[in-house]
Amino acid sequence: MRSVDEWLADYGSSHRHPVNKILHWICVPPIVLSVLGFLVAIPLPDAVNARPPWLNVGTAVAVLALLYYARLSPALALGMLPIGVLAFLGIEALAQLAWPLWGSCLAIFVVAWIGQFIGHAIEGQRPSFFKDLQYLLIGPLWLLAFVYRAAGIPYSARRVEHQRV
Repeated sequence: MRSVDEWLADYGSSHRHPVNKILHWICVPPIVLSVLGFLVAIPLPDAVNARPPWLNVGTAVAVLALLYYARLSPALALGMLPIGVLAFLGIEALAQLAWPLWGSCLAIFVVAWIGQFIGHAIEGQRPSFFKDLQYLLIGPLWLLAFVYRAAGIPYSARRVEHQRV
């Protein structure tokens, strides 16, 4: 399995242009929100509807994503927890609007991906997920890893070893 440093370095190699980076900071969080919102909006069979409202396809996928992140970096997985909570609070707010949740998520998703593709056109590189769909999960980690580095928070075994030396 590739290390978190390898995933982030490879992802970063096609995200060097300042405009592309800015567009990723603007567009990746709404994409995460919209994808989770789509998953929350999936209707479940009546037999499953006796479940608590927070237990849905979106929360199940978020837990699986956190497990994937924990395999790569427990520290980054921990940092993704409050981001996930904020995303679900945003989804709850979107669900209160007069139109269906999936419609709001669709509009957000389309606009944010247009921004992503503009950034990659400027960069002159195809989005990383064309190589491997796992990069759809790496994008949010790439942003969080930047925050961790700026704050001096270690997030990988390699980074911890280098900091001890």
